Order: sequence, then C-alpha cells, then structure tokens
Amino acid sequence: MVKATVLVKSPKKLIAARLAKVKSVYDSFPVSGQFDAVALIKVDSLSKIRVVTSEIQSITGVERTETMVEVQ
Repeated sequence: MVKATVLVKSPKKLIAARLAKVKSVYDSFPVSGQFDAVALIKVDSLSKIRVVTSEIQSITGVERTETMVEVQ
C-alpha cells in the first residue's frame, strides 16, 4: 500500500468535499496558507498515484496540485 498527500490550490470553497468523492482519497480537508485543501490518498502501487492526481487535477476549479509520497 502506498500513501501520498496531495496539496490542492483552488478558489472553490467546497473543494475538500469534491476531493472526498475521488476514489482512493481516504480523507480531505481545507487548510490555510499557500494551498486550499489537502487530499490523503492510498493506492496499491506507486504508478496509481499519477492516475489519482490526474483525476484530482481534472476537477473544475483546481488550479494546481503538489504531491508528496510517503517514504517508508
């Protein structure tokens, strides 16, 4: 199991709720600062992280993302 944190920049106020609807996102919440929300994802393999982040980037209102993969 591979976990990653995706930081999301979006002016949409309910972006965290939209992130929660993405498969493999097990938690999402709004934050203050440079980014507006965080999505925590869990996938079977490292290659699937790109699939999930692409889906997040396709959400209307998402301006950019930054992904950090958990290193164990």
